Amino acid sequence: MRLRVISAADVQRAVTMAEAIGAVRDVFVQLSAGRVVVPLRTSVPVDSRDGVMLLMPAYLPATDALGAKMLSVFPSNLACGLPTIHAVVVVVDAETGRPLALMDGAYLTALRTGAASGVATDLLARSDAHVAAIFGAGAQARTQLAAVCTVRRIERVWVFDPAPGAAAAYATEMRARGRPIPQSVHVAESAAQAVCEADVICTATTSRTPVFDDAKVKPGVHINGIGSYTPEMQEVPAATVARAKMVVDSRSAGLAEAGDLLIPLNDGTISLGQIHGEIGEVASGRISGRESDDEITFFKTVGVAAQDIAIGHLVLRRAAELGLGVEVDL
Repeated sequence: MRLRVISAADVQRAVTMAEAIGAVRDVFVQLSAGRVVVPLRTSVPVDSRDGVMLLMPAYLPATDALGAKMLSVFPSNLACGLPTIHAVVVVVDAETGRPLALMDGAYLTALRTGAASGVATDLLARSDAHVAAIFGAGAQARTQLAAVCTVRRIERVWVFDPAPGAAAAYATEMRARGRPIPQSVHVAESAAQAVCEADVICTATTSRTPVFDDAKVKPGVHINGIGSYTPEMQEVPAATVARAKMVVDSRSAGLAEAGDLLIPLNDGTISLGQIHGEIGEVASGRISGRESDDEITFFKTVGVAAQDIAIGHLVLRRAAELGLGVEVDL
């Protein structure tokens, strides 16, 4: 059996952010229409290391995309200079069940998560949004900004991270990338400074407590909450969630895993009826998106494997066209 092994660098070469946003938008429409087979992910806690391993299969009949992702999240890795997230994606031939490719999943995860926020920002943010605030300075934060800048003409960016050195390195790297990312990327001295003038906020942390104050959020902001992926995690204040139009990637996944939703639901701050719907329903026109300039919109994503598998199949197709990756015999 021959298998194409594709590195993170080759994944990055194969698919642009704009292409990823288009692919993920299609996935969301299929997901909300019930045309995707995507079981809730299996979580394997590693309590002694404060880590978790996640197993996520998916099948998209419309495109015959089949595969699975294995991902681990170990926040304590930062202390020893290792990435928080490691992942691999296996792409499978849906006709025969034969594995076709093994590829780095860490960058792919960041790419598809950024693309999800790109879809939501495109559908929900004000058309004149020009200031972005990014919470976190890791790999996910990089693709969050890339995606937001792909769908809106962002002129100024504030980044906040508890580690000022990480935020400074992030700002330097993102400025160097050039358009669509602006030169005006600044390190915020406080969460309040980052939020107070933001039109788009992206939270990309592993925090268990809100990373900004609701009182500092201005009318008309759009928020992408991507870091809270367990019931105990919470990045966005409950008060902000309560007064926002809430849109999720998947109702079932969000209500099983997202602390940003479950914590205010459990304490009575919000009700299930306040969840406006899924982003795929907005994309297909089945429900409304933003309805006024002053409306606060909140997109909560915990990620679904269908995104990874759709992007993985796109990466494999482009890799074959461009001669990327290495074919090996197993």
